[in-house]
Amino acid sequence: MFSKKKIEYFREKLEKEKEHLEKDLERIGRRNPNVPGDWELAPSLDLNIDTADKSELADTFEDLETSAAIEDKIEERLTLVKQALERIKKGNYGICLVCKKPIEEKRLEINPAAKYCIKDAKGR
Repeated sequence: MFSKKKIEYFREKLEKEKEHLEKDLERIGRRNPNVPGDWELAPSLDLNIDTADKSELADTFEDLETSAAIEDKIEERLTLVKQALERIKKGNYGICLVCKKPIEEKRLEINPAAKYCIKDAKGR
């Protein structure tokens, strides 16, 4: 188990990452008013299909798909970070969810939101 000082270090690291992820999401999306904690793509594109050129329309949809994929990845990472912060609150941060042994500190340095030790992460 980690010391309180080390846990606080990882909590601060996770809080900073959470803040950065939320800022990134705000650039390409908005909070979903119907689902708390969810984000949705906020297209700033004019999709006037009647007057659009076919290649221009194809480019617009391609850009929209790319933005949606980026938004999904950022939101997925944000969920992992929030889960790690919740584990800190519950007092079980840094414990592998599979084997219940401590997650290697070097792994948490690289990925403070890690849920599994190196051994158990390999099969996922």
